[in-house]
Amino acid sequence: MDFRLTPEQEALKREFEEFFKEEMKKAPPGWSGSMESMFSEEGFPFHRQMAKKLAEKGWLVRPWPKEYGGQDAPIIEQLIFSEVLGYYRGAGVDIFGVGMLGPTLLAAGSEEQKREHLPPIARAERFWCQGWSEPNAGSDLASLTTRAVRDGDDYIINGQKIWTSGAHHADWMFMLARTNPEEKRSRGLSFFLVDMKTPGITIRPLYSMEGSHLFNEVFFDDVRVPAKNMVGEENQGWAITRATMNFERSNVGQMSGLKRDLEELVEFCKETKWNGKTLAQNPFVRHQLAQLAIEIEAGRAMSYRIAWMQEKGGLLMTAHAASAAKVYGSELAQRFAYTGYEIMGLYGQVKKGSKWAPLMGRFESDSQLCMGMNIAAGTSEIQRNLIAWVGLGLPRTI
Repeated sequence: MDFRLTPEQEALKREFEEFFKEEMKKAPPGWSGSMESMFSEEGFPFHRQMAKKLAEKGWLVRPWPKEYGGQDAPIIEQLIFSEVLGYYRGAGVDIFGVGMLGPTLLAAGSEEQKREHLPPIARAERFWCQGWSEPNAGSDLASLTTRAVRDGDDYIINGQKIWTSGAHHADWMFMLARTNPEEKRSRGLSFFLVDMKTPGITIRPLYSMEGSHLFNEVFFDDVRVPAKNMVGEENQGWAITRATMNFERSNVGQMSGLKRDLEELVEFCKETKWNGKTLAQNPFVRHQLAQLAIEIEAGRAMSYRIAWMQEKGGLLMTAHAASAAKVYGSELAQRFAYTGYEIMGLYGQVKKGSKWAPLMGRFESDSQLCMGMNIAAGTSEIQRNLIAWVGLGLPRTI
């Protein structure tokens, strides 16, 4: 594998960089590029405005077929875009609609579903959320209990979803519901597309421990969903869900974001003195920074390898590699947050908004939020199981 870019790809990367470097100057105060800032009341209007600009440039869904709003661009060009987006803490990409549902519909949706939903995503007119987790079905998603019962041309849905990121701003939700209660686990689940304006849907906020509003719980009380909004066959939603999860995990944006964070942490260490010397002169600090730089570069190589594998053999062969990148990225981000917090000492506990908060209080916030990274989008334990079963061919039971 040769990860060097062609001259054309380098030129495309510079174009992306020039755009985000200029546009991100207009971000609201405190913008960090995180989902917490993206779905905040101040951040979401900016996020949506940026999405419109990306759509006008044709950058939002570049790998999609032209007939659905894309440019038939190769996966590597999308990876370059995501890398630049992550580095500049960019806004405008709906990770649920663009990154997960769109590719899923391209692979498993009906022609009617593609034509109804893909163009509005490509034009940044329709934002999505993900209705998977439930109070008693998070990591063990196959145990979910939300019911969908057929009634003529509709399904009637009752139940509850939780930890639904961005539901308070979403136009539509893709979700799993149990259509066959006689079947156990994943065999009785179906995949639905639900308009969030449908009567019977109630959204309640769930605030994070540092005060941000990203998560929600969503209640369904006799919600009628047209049968045509089921993706794939009845009771076959689990296979579609597994494919959807894999679209989420190339992870290059996270690595480039961490690279930017590291550059700023290094500058802080060069400028900040302790016992008469800068932190950058402290051997312990230098070792920690060097270790982070090595791990970030290793993660970036993993992401490029996944893109290479997808171009060579398609999405299915990368399931285990995507899980490996997810585990690696989640745990690296957690180590990074704790390392930055430790280097800053007591100042690392000062919240953003204070003049004493280094780097706008990023590590005070990250050290709280990072605890959920090993859970969100599939726990590290589940990912390691997938690596063992799919990648290594190990048995599921001993």
